Amino acid sequence: MVDNNTNVIKNSWNQWSDTWYPKYRTEEAISKIIAAPQSAFHPMTYSMITKAMPNLQGKRVCVPSSGDNHAVFAFHLMGAKVTSCDFSEKQLENSAVIASKQGWDIEFICDDTMKLSQIKSGEYDFVYTSNGVHVWINDLNAMYTNMSRILKDNGSYIMFDIHPFLRPFGIEASEQINVVQPYDSTGPFGEVPTFKWRIQDIMNAMISSGLSVSHMEEMYAEDGSFWIDESKEESEQLSKQELERLCNWKINPLAALPQWLSIHAMK
Repeated sequence: MVDNNTNVIKNSWNQWSDTWYPKYRTEEAISKIIAAPQSAFHPMTYSMITKAMPNLQGKRVCVPSSGDNHAVFAFHLMGAKVTSCDFSEKQLENSAVIASKQGWDIEFICDDTMKLSQIKSGEYDFVYTSNGVHVWINDLNAMYTNMSRILKDNGSYIMFDIHPFLRPFGIEASEQINVVQPYDSTGPFGEVPTFKWRIQDIMNAMISSGLSVSHMEEMYAEDGSFWIDESKEESEQLSKQELERLCNWKINPLAALPQWLSIHAMK
């Protein structure tokens, strides 16, 4: 049974897929991934992936909550057999059009990341979740239990997402730090429900699922565009120098905190 909050989120993503999301599917965006598949990942996260899976050729990879599918396309180009899962039909349809145009053999499955009911147990060598997944998850234990379930023994999972330390402050650049909510206020927030999980929530869900955490990295943004609200498209109006200033913690105090988090765990 699908609850009302899930329906709200799904309907919103189906709408967004055809409104503000097409910029992630431009020829320029896809060409960049084709030319350099590693560009779909933060450099440190990519380093963690290559250490966990030195050779992706023929490996089975699942990307739950696949979103823009950039990671999916990158894994395919690296030789993996990839399954893209998302509960937004539109996101999958739009991504499948790109895959078909490029002649890429990628499996697309409409499924809830907290259930993965259409995925058999012990099928995958590697599971990856990218930026923006955890904020939509209302049951971390269910998500990690099912991601652990679909992994083969000794399989690896890597996550990449906004660092929870930023959650109390938002991510809007400012000359001073303004607390907008306590760190332990996790949600749900907003008409389209979102959640702001703590590190302990993520780590404890991983551990309780049977995954063994082997490595963690806290990273900084690659450039100042991190601090720009992409829905406002302000980044196009800022010079390179202005974007660099946003990464200077003396000008933008939030830049003193890590912006990204990656964790590698094994089954």
